[in-house]
Amino acid sequence: MTTDKIIRVSIWIYLGIFFAYLLGPLIIMSVTAFNSPSFPRMTPWECLTFNWFGELFRDERILNGIWNSILVGFGTVIMSVSMGLAGALMLTQIWPKLRATYYTIIIAPILIPGVVIGISTLVFWDRINRMLGLGADSFLSNGLFLTIIGQSTFIASYCMLVLVARLQRYDIALTEAALDLGATHAQAFRKVLMPFMMPAILSASVLAFLASFENYNTTTFTFGEYPTLTIELAQKVRYGITPAISALAFMIVALTVFFALINEANIKRKKMIAEARKDATVGELAGKIEVPGLISRNPAAIALIVLVIGVVSITASAMTYSPDQCIAGVQEQKRLETEKRIQELRDRRAKDAAEKAAAEGAEGGATQSAPKPSNNSGFGGVFAPNTLQNEDEGASDEGGDGSSNNSGFGNVFDPNAIGNDNN
Repeated sequence: MTTDKIIRVSIWIYLGIFFAYLLGPLIIMSVTAFNSPSFPRMTPWECLTFNWFGELFRDERILNGIWNSILVGFGTVIMSVSMGLAGALMLTQIWPKLRATYYTIIIAPILIPGVVIGISTLVFWDRINRMLGLGADSFLSNGLFLTIIGQSTFIASYCMLVLVARLQRYDIALTEAALDLGATHAQAFRKVLMPFMMPAILSASVLAFLASFENYNTTTFTFGEYPTLTIELAQKVRYGITPAISALAFMIVALTVFFALINEANIKRKKMIAEARKDATVGELAGKIEVPGLISRNPAAIALIVLVIGVVSITASAMTYSPDQCIAGVQEQKRLETEKRIQELRDRRAKDAAEKAAAEGAEGGATQSAPKPSNNSGFGGVFAPNTLQNEDEGASDEGGDGSSNNSGFGNVFDPNAIGNDNN
């Protein structure tokens, strides 16, 4: 029993660390969208504000990048899902001995770096444009076209994997029965196969759009005059970011959670309806089956309602709350702290200057009280520092006596100089 408890606790600790590592950065970045400093940070907390959401919607570059990303995303979804579906159908119809080779070729773009795909797309379509004699402003050189083509090259492989997984559960006898009943191949495909493949097509479409929306490596070589959101964000990071980016991240996270909860609530409700039909008796089937409510035993629906209420509350608060007074108080506090630090720095410098002056005064007094060292080198004092000055003063004191032998070399040539030194 103790071992089971340790294992259970260890699993919960592992899950906590895992989700903290996975979701921690997103939570921190979302919180910075509501802090007033101009640089995204969670601590120290200053003032609650919603102004960064307004800054986000006033940023034309970000809005233009979002619009371009949406256009590229829809174009990529159309091409990728179409090519993925064609590849999946071909994989099920091709000669079995060639399936492994065909599968390897179709999956290969996933393994190629996005930088290589972006450069290859740019060079290839530039050569095609020159071969056709088109100008630099043709649609083959358009940034949207090149970006959609470049992204579809490898996103189609992801779509094909999703569609193949669904297609493997398809019973080919359904198509054969439709053909035996007089339907054409196009009708059998449209009325039998497509309804069966629709859930996988929707999943592949969502996957393709998200992969296109966040792509950077391939897009950075092909966007031309149509920078996507990832390109704009990368360019903003080079020159400094603001919490408006955090506001955008919070909105993306909130929308992702919102649609995920909608999908989960819908799946749970369908499952509950299927279980109700399965447990119903024949008499109940003849009548009306009680359909479970939206929030009946559906945690995802409850979480969805809580999320909607929270978003509405935040929006209502943002319309009435003003952080100006709080921000002004924080700025005044910062000003006072700055002045205090400046004054402390001035006091410290004045103290250092006073200590330095005192030290220099003590050193000067010690120098004056010390005896002067003798510089009698045996050469008549010619190398003494004040020799020439002393000689000039001596000559002037003698009143211009002509017997003076001051030669300006410290009496080194005086006949009695050596004798006096020896004495």
